[in-house]
Amino acid sequence: MKFLVVDDSPTMRRIVINALKSFGIEDIVEAEDGQDALTKLQQNKIDFVITDWNMPNMTGLDLTKTIRNSEQWKNIPILMVTTRGLKEDIIQALQAKVNNYIVKPFTPQVLKEKIMAILQANQK
Repeated sequence: MKFLVVDDSPTMRRIVINALKSFGIEDIVEAEDGQDALTKLQQNKIDFVITDWNMPNMTGLDLTKTIRNSEQWKNIPILMVTTRGLKEDIIQALQAKVNNYIVKPFTPQVLKEKIMAILQANQK
């Protein structure tokens, strides 16, 4: 499986990537915002997107909506990892059809559990 990690913070991307590698996921592409992520989606066969919400150029919420409106990518699982923990924000993300949501800070174990839950739900 190829993962796309989207965050404007290189440090945050590194944290997510190190967590993914710690549980055996090695095929990872990075993007620094939603616009960059769309380019990477066009260039790679991406199986799973992990995105931040607050980014310049294109937010994670707009990226999610663009992916969901695309015939080609609409079924790609999306996990949003963000500092936005308000109930309204979570509802907005779920309405945009993210598969799951993590509020920063988080542990690698929480990341793994959310990814596994999404993958299991998509197999049904």
